[in-house]
Amino acid sequence: MAKVGIVMGSESDRKIVETSLEYYEYFGITADVFIMSAHRTPEKVHDFASNARDNGYKVIVACAGMAAHLPGVVAAYTTLPVIGVPLSGSDLQGVDALYSIVQMPAGVPVASMAIGKAGARNAAVLSAEIMALADDDIHARLVEFKKNGCKLSHEGHSNRNTQ
Repeated sequence: MAKVGIVMGSESDRKIVETSLEYYEYFGITADVFIMSAHRTPEKVHDFASNARDNGYKVIVACAGMAAHLPGVVAAYTTLPVIGVPLSGSDLQGVDALYSIVQMPAGVPVASMAIGKAGARNAAVLSAEIMALADDDIHARLVEFKKNGCKLSHEGHSNRNTQ
């Protein structure tokens, strides 16, 4: 089963994350959305990340603003691919989050997307590309997506769970 865990630092991030959910649906990927903070609920982050593979996740997308420690903390506790999405949340308009996510130490990689909605949507596409390596159905949808000018044709299925 194609399954992605999307973690976001706070409820205020939901409006950006929700712009990506139709992409997961299109590719046939179940997207479970969670709120957890590297700073306010570090035990929850540890538990989620360290058990994500056993819970059936193939990729984790971590969305955070400001200091944006969430993607790096998640990456510290899992061997799954982690995709970081920097969000605007300060006077620096997300540039601070981008720097935090892209400047990971050697050995703890996080793929970094663009700031905001484009980054959230590209995280969905990159998740699909990763999963397409072992899933022909997702690969076929990616081929269709590319032929359609990298736009959705709205033939996806509802595969999202919000918690």
